[in-house]
Amino acid sequence: MAPVNAENDPLYRLRHSTAHVMAQAVLEIFPDGKIAIGPPVENGFYYDFELPRPLTPDDLKDVEKRMRKIVQKKHEFAYREVSADEAREVFKRQPYKLELIDGLAQGQDEYGEKADAKDTVISTYKHDTFEDLCKGPHVENLGEIKPDAFKLLRVSGAYWRGDEKRPMLQRIYGTVWPSKAELDHHLWQLEEAKKRDHRKLGKDLDLFMFSQAVGNGLPLWLPKGAILRDTLERFLRQAQIDRGYLPVVTPHIGKIDLYKTSGHWYTYRDSIFPVVEEIPNDDPENPAGEIYVLKPMNCPHHIEIYKNEPRSYRDLPLRLAEFGTVYRYEQSGELTGLLRVRSFTVDDSHLFVTPEQLEEEFIKVVDLVLYVFGTMGLTDFQARVGLREPGNPKYIGSDEVWEKSQSAIINAAEKLGLPFTVVEGEAAFYGPKLDFIFRDVLGRHWQLGTVQVDYNLPERFEIEYTGEDGLKHRPVMIHRAPFGSLERFIGTLIEQHAGAFPVWLAPVQAMIIPITDRNNDYAHEVRAQLKALGIRAEVDTSNNRMNGKIRAAQQQKIPYMLVIGDKEQEAGAVAVRQRSGDDLGAIPVAEFSARIVDEVANHR
Repeated sequence: MAPVNAENDPLYRLRHSTAHVMAQAVLEIFPDGKIAIGPPVENGFYYDFELPRPLTPDDLKDVEKRMRKIVQKKHEFAYREVSADEAREVFKRQPYKLELIDGLAQGQDEYGEKADAKDTVISTYKHDTFEDLCKGPHVENLGEIKPDAFKLLRVSGAYWRGDEKRPMLQRIYGTVWPSKAELDHHLWQLEEAKKRDHRKLGKDLDLFMFSQAVGNGLPLWLPKGAILRDTLERFLRQAQIDRGYLPVVTPHIGKIDLYKTSGHWYTYRDSIFPVVEEIPNDDPENPAGEIYVLKPMNCPHHIEIYKNEPRSYRDLPLRLAEFGTVYRYEQSGELTGLLRVRSFTVDDSHLFVTPEQLEEEFIKVVDLVLYVFGTMGLTDFQARVGLREPGNPKYIGSDEVWEKSQSAIINAAEKLGLPFTVVEGEAAFYGPKLDFIFRDVLGRHWQLGTVQVDYNLPERFEIEYTGEDGLKHRPVMIHRAPFGSLERFIGTLIEQHAGAFPVWLAPVQAMIIPITDRNNDYAHEVRAQLKALGIRAEVDTSNNRMNGKIRAAQQQKIPYMLVIGDKEQEAGAVAVRQRSGDDLGAIPVAEFSARIVDEVANHR
């Protein structure tokens, strides 16, 4: 949960102030308690405590009740700057505050990192009887915190300063809003998020699983999930073929020197999986001791394919595309279902273009991304141009090529009439990028598609093409991935649709439900007709009654239920029900077939 920005953000002040009120209430209940830190975070706040016993849900209710009494007093927040010795006297019974004070006196911030002088001023804020080591800002007085507009949500464990060797504290999370209506809306979103959680739905709908025997962050795709994944791949693969992309396949490992040349080894070293050294042998044709790693990116492999043969300007643009699986050693605490994993498949493509082709090809790539988003119904998104952070040594290449890259992206976005924001520090280490930030139905933001311009890797790998003038020239690369990764994209789709996918994406598109056993043969005939048309249909021949079969299909969020009794069998029809509960009545099989085929073909 990332800290929110204090500048020009009234919610920051509100949440920061409410965290202080919560700390006061906790200490009034547990006078011997020890307090650590309590920052505002996205949508709320937290505070860490060392307390004599574990907190219970009833404790949170008591803390809330006491907080409401405190804010009704409408005390003002008073700021003062103090010396280190004065601060030590104020917090002499608070060991975590004393550690922070010692750090500030030595020029460190609250996380123990070296800080600017302005961030090491020792100051406190006091309201009522509670004084806290704090640089602010806060609301003017407690009256700005509405008694019915905050709620404490949960308690979790948190190591002091994130160090597992330090004490485990109790972290209380809360949320606060300017009004009760906004609080109620946020609480509704939290409940809705639980219902839409892709991890729960992935299990309920038999889409994917994780196994401790396999390892954390390594998803296993079950048959229905594999069908969903394959459907997405087929859709994008065909769209790419229509636009002149060429499919390639590359291995999951490569020599370490490949990634040193590209720069990935130095940028992603901490997250590249442990290296494997080849066993020495006596064969002079096979040098011993070569080191291999699981690939963190596909681009170096695609560059090697480009280098496989001499290239002419007539060969460009060359568009290579792959659904390439890559590996990142993410920390266990950062793994989140499909949204952050250690093994993920990128819908990766690398375009090799002449400088003159760059803008036109970039526009075509963005057009493809917009087509993908539009087909998926992802219409609420923003474009973000990520630039390098001035002076940051992680970015490779000259100022000149960065200026050309950044100008190409901004010019293309402006020609497309695509609204965008510009953010420094969001560029890839080799070039600027255009990211697509999607906002889901709950207002959360996810980065999905990305398009990047790169002059630097062609230079590092010394790739060339022969120009119309007969001389050697460097191509420019465009890196792009409309989905971003299949794992994150599918996780987002699951939550966006609450598992009720559009017909064309649904792993099972129609469940055929015979009312009695004598209708089973006809049900299988209908399934065979639909299957011949490419429709994914199943027959429920279980012993459940008809209503139980319908309920089971609805729980699996299958778009259509085709009920078959004697009347439907005699008429060559099916009684059509939708997962929404709508009953469309009896429809001839041919008519229903035409309907569902049209929905699938046109991605309705």
